[in-house]
Order: sequence, then structure tokens, then C-alpha cells
Amino acid sequence: MEVLTLILAGGKGSRLDILSERRSKPAMPFAGKFRIIDFCLSNCTQSNLFDIGILTQYLPLSLNEHIGSGKAWDLDRRDSSITLLQPHNYWYLGTADAVLKNLEFIQRRNPKYVLILSGDHIYKMDYRKLIQKHKEKNASLTIATQPVDPKDVSRFGIMSINENDEIIAFEEKPETSKSNLASMGIYLFNLELLEKVLLAVDRDDLDFGKHIIPHLIDTTSEEVFAYQFDGYWVDVGTYDAYWETNLQMAQDFTKLDLHDPTWKVFTKSEDLPPVKIGKNAVVQTSLVSNGSVIEGTVINSVISPGVRIGAGTVVKDSVILNNAIIGENAYIDKCILDKRVVVGHEARLGHGNDYTPNKEKPDLLSSGITVVEKRAQIPEGVIIGRNVRVFSTYTFPNKVIASGETVR
Repeated sequence: MEVLTLILAGGKGSRLDILSERRSKPAMPFAGKFRIIDFCLSNCTQSNLFDIGILTQYLPLSLNEHIGSGKAWDLDRRDSSITLLQPHNYWYLGTADAVLKNLEFIQRRNPKYVLILSGDHIYKMDYRKLIQKHKEKNASLTIATQPVDPKDVSRFGIMSINENDEIIAFEEKPETSKSNLASMGIYLFNLELLEKVLLAVDRDDLDFGKHIIPHLIDTTSEEVFAYQFDGYWVDVGTYDAYWETNLQMAQDFTKLDLHDPTWKVFTKSEDLPPVKIGKNAVVQTSLVSNGSVIEGTVINSVISPGVRIGAGTVVKDSVILNNAIIGENAYIDKCILDKRVVVGHEARLGHGNDYTPNKEKPDLLSSGITVVEKRAQIPEGVIIGRNVRVFSTYTFPNKVIASGETVR
């Protein structure tokens, strides 16, 4: 075997807060009918990489059910293999520690190269181009990179390169940096180097960005190169990024085209009837998924499979996840409603012009997004402001929830 692909898919995605209370981040629904991990898996199969291990950990049930035998991505063939690698004996304590704990699996496959991917980013990439550059440079390790906004360097591993694309300096999540070239969390290792470095760095919480990459750059003479990727790539790890990226997919022009027949995004789809649009319904600049019934108005929103929107209701600038039910004459503005949320008639979510940040999580919710947890039930006539977190356990003794509140 030439290439074994490992997808790191065990992350909680803590900045997604109540959206990741019941699922891992790669299992999060996205753009209506997809899951976040679909993009990574689709990239693999269309790059002719059919030997894949998926490292899961946090709340893996939803992810495991979604992946199943891998049929949706053509991974159930005789010449392909998809393996779910849950923790055994000990919890994964870091990205590299997760790979180290599966070193026996890697050695049994005995590939020449190991491609390590993050399962929680939105992008399309032909990994064959990265592999080709790795070979041309005779590299020991190649890291996919992309420039980021200088104000965001503290969120990424940042590197400096020379004129030959060799990485000469690396710093994990610096406060400031002269460089803005970020690691995409995509690593192509020669097997020999991967085995050696995983065993050489003695840490319980072994992490590629914090420990492995700096060790290779600073203390060894290994050939480490950057593969500069110029396509669309987003980490949807915050409420703002998740909301904004979802709505970007509904625009007339998108940098990542979900409808491109030359590079499709595959997913495991439910058998649902076609979308039904009522005679008085209005739908503008939106994604509406299979099984949905729209009788109201939907503007600049993403509607996931099985959603029902009642007559006279307006859904604007919102992401509505699977099987949510919204009654009649309701108003939903700049909200994320998780799966199976029920909103009563004449309720108003995302109401008013008060943008007080969420008092409990001001670092997560300050732009006006109101988030409702899976299976929450919003009674008729309830009014909820902006930057509100609504947990499913709340029983609404009060009909009005002010902006910035958390109710549980």
C-alpha cells in the first residue's frame, strides 16, 4: 500500500458549545443535508485514497451511524477499507497521541506514506497534488498550509518558509507573528519518520502542533516542506463561523460550489420525499433540503431535511437543522435551531435590537445569534432576544427571555 489515510474525528468542538453537547464536531450537520466530515471523506475517495482509518472519541455514536460501512463514499468495495478506531485501554490525550495509540494498526497496513487529516474542516482538496509535491521534494513530512488573516494567527500553527517551500520556523498559536502562513492540520508523513518521531517525543498529551512539528523543525535535520493550498478552506469551530459559512453556501456565488459535478460532496442521505412549497410560501437565497415542507417565508437561510415551517412564519438569516418544526406566524431571525426543536405558534426568536453579549459565554455569542439546543420545545407566544442560549431542559416559566441570557 502506498498511502494510508487517518482522519482525526474525535474532537468535541467546545466552542460550538450546546451544538456539540450531543455529538462530535465532525458529525455536525452542515449546509442542509451534509455533515462536516463528508467533505474530508469525499476528498479522499475522489483523490483515489480508499484505505482510511477514522479516529473517534467524543460522543461517537452519531458519527459512527453516519459513516456505517462507508457506502456513501464508495468505501464498501473489495479494494477499499474504512476502519473506525475508538480509544482502547486509554483515552486519546492529543492529536499525535491518538495516532501513537493506533501505531499497531498503521504498522499492520505498512504504507509508504501516512496522510493525517482533520475531520472538522470545510474544503475541497485533491490530495494527489500534495502527495506529488511530497515526492518531488523528497520530503519526510509535508504540511498543507494557507495564509490566514493576521488577526487570527493565535488560532493556528504558524510557520515561515524559504524560497524552496521548506519550513524553517513553526510556532503553535502565537499571540502575534510576522508570518500568517497557517497549518491546515493536514500532514503527509513518510512511515519511517512517523514511527520514529511518535516514539521519540515523550509526552502523555502528545500533539502534532504543540510537540511533533516543533520537534522536527527545531531539533532535527528532517526535510519538512509546505504545500500551499489556494482553495476555499474554513474551520467552522465557532457559532459565528458555523452560521456564516452555512449561509455562504446559499448565496448566488460561492467559493465552494456544492453543485460542482466534477468534485461532488457525498453523504449518507435519508429516504425522504421531495421538498413541498405551499401556495403562499416565499423562498429567497436559501438552501432547502429533502423532506421539508415550507408554508411560510424563508430568506437567506439553510433548511435541513424534514423541517416544517408553518404559514405566516418568517425564517430569516437562520440555520434550521433536521426535523425542526416551526408553527404558524412565528418569527425566527439569526438563529441556529438544532435537530427536532419545536417552536410554537407566534413565538419570536432573535427578537429586537438589543445585542447584549451572552452573559455566561460572551466570548462565544456576541454577534446576535440565538442558539437552541436539540429537542428543545419553545411554547406559543414566547419572545427570545439575541445572543441567547436555550437548553432543552428549560420549561419557560417566563414568556420573555432577554438578550444575552442562558436558560436551562
